[in-house]
Amino acid sequence: MSGFTRLFGGGKKKAAAPPSPQDAIQRLRQTEEMLEKKTDFLVKKIEQELANAKKHGTKNKRAALMALKRKKRYDKQLQQIDGTLSTIEFQREALENANTNAEVLRNMGVAAKALKAAHQQLDVDDVHDLMDDIQEQNELADEISQALTQGVGAQADIDEDDLLAELEEMEQQDLDEKLLDVGEPDLELPEVPVTAPPAAAARAKPAKAKTHEDAELAELENWAAA
Repeated sequence: MSGFTRLFGGGKKKAAAPPSPQDAIQRLRQTEEMLEKKTDFLVKKIEQELANAKKHGTKNKRAALMALKRKKRYDKQLQQIDGTLSTIEFQREALENANTNAEVLRNMGVAAKALKAAHQQLDVDDVHDLMDDIQEQNELADEISQALTQGVGAQADIDEDDLLAELEEMEQQDLDEKLLDVGEPDLELPEVPVTAPPAAAARAKPAKAKTHEDAELAELENWAAA
């Protein structure tokens, strides 16, 4: 039975694997490059045939008409290629978008699996218990801080209002003293000279000399009496 099938070609052939999106995109780009080269060739041929038609003009109408006919054919081919290029460009862009979407979906699938694996290691009840513990510890820390800031012993009995009133009273006294100091003038008396003036010194010298003469006379009298 198998030989009969092979003989008449009735066996099923394996379907060829479809090309990858990257291969298809590459082929479309190659086709676009080929058609663009063909477009450049046709544009040059059209310019050439138009120049020939102008060259012959009325001198050789047959040659001029043949050149215009060839130009028309080239124009038609150029229009067809432009349409084909537009179709290929649209197909290539659609394929590129589909390839991008497929890659995005693959990456999202990988991320979803990784997220699922991560969540399998977590339990919702454990998370709630952990958050409750954190909240409880935060409240305990706040109570400890408040207890530490309340003060101990006599320091806790001090009234801040009384301290502020005392501070204001001291400031007022300081201000009053400054106002009193401003009312008294600062008088500076001239210093008394220590050395005598020249005239007084001149008058004092004769007195000193007279005193010396009196001493000598007294000494002479004492010697005579002896």
